[in-house]
Amino acid sequence: MALSKATFLIFALKLAGKLSLRCAQLIGRLLGTLGWVLNSRSRKVTETNIRICFPDMPEEQRRDLSRSSLRHTGQTLMEIPLMWEWPVQDCLELIREVEGEHLVHEAIAKGKGLVLLAPHLGNWELTGLYFSSHHKMAALYSPPHIREFEDYMIRVRGRLGSELVRGDRRGLARLITLLREGGVAGILPDQSPRAKGVAHAPFFGLNVRTMTLVSKLIQKSGATPLMGFCERLKDGKGFRLVIRECEPDLDATDPIVATTAMNLSIENCVREIPEQYQWEYKRFRHLTPGTPNPYNPKKLCR
Repeated sequence: MALSKATFLIFALKLAGKLSLRCAQLIGRLLGTLGWVLNSRSRKVTETNIRICFPDMPEEQRRDLSRSSLRHTGQTLMEIPLMWEWPVQDCLELIREVEGEHLVHEAIAKGKGLVLLAPHLGNWELTGLYFSSHHKMAALYSPPHIREFEDYMIRVRGRLGSELVRGDRRGLARLITLLREGGVAGILPDQSPRAKGVAHAPFFGLNVRTMTLVSKLIQKSGATPLMGFCERLKDGKGFRLVIRECEPDLDATDPIVATTAMNLSIENCVREIPEQYQWEYKRFRHLTPGTPNPYNPKKLCR
């Protein structure tokens, strides 16, 4: 059964990968609009998250932002097959502008590596593809439940030699080695991690469970952290890659100080283009233990 699911999923991705960017984004916007009209789970989570993060925003504006977010998430969903199936050069040509590239050159010149923090903002697959095309890179990932699909995912994401490493002891050791060699370690920093190796730090005003992995990598390697995201341009015109400096103290030995700096770095990027953030993810399901769960107030966070 697992094999048939993987085969179907891979076939669907390959089929969608034949679309043009404009066509894929149009379908994505339609999917997002459908999720809004049908009052889907994604819409409910999105509205909850945006209400938490922008309490002073007028209700009508929050509603517009929620609807726009669903459309952008639909576009991201339909763009992923393109990033996985198109020739790499065709994908890279979608990047019309790179802002802050000098920060990458300065970090690499230090010889201690670069920790690329790429939140779920814009098209993060394209961000990773760009960096792996220019640098020796490894990215942390969570394996999918279907083994055959994992093999496919590793193959397409590693087309330029980028490694995918699991978040276990061996994977972390590999990231540290790569950083010490002057390479790039890519991490999606805004996921809700498991209970091990975490701290609770503010993100849009709420103390949320946050990974301490990034600060540990920086401490052990001396690498420079930078934020990176691909902003989607209007009318299918491609993307703008934006690279930003992180807040200071991300390498602090105090896990609360370090994770607070990381979350603020993410928040700063999200505030630039909030409609392109993946608000459909339950980022606040692990608040300080004992706090009411914002997605189900009858339950408490653990």
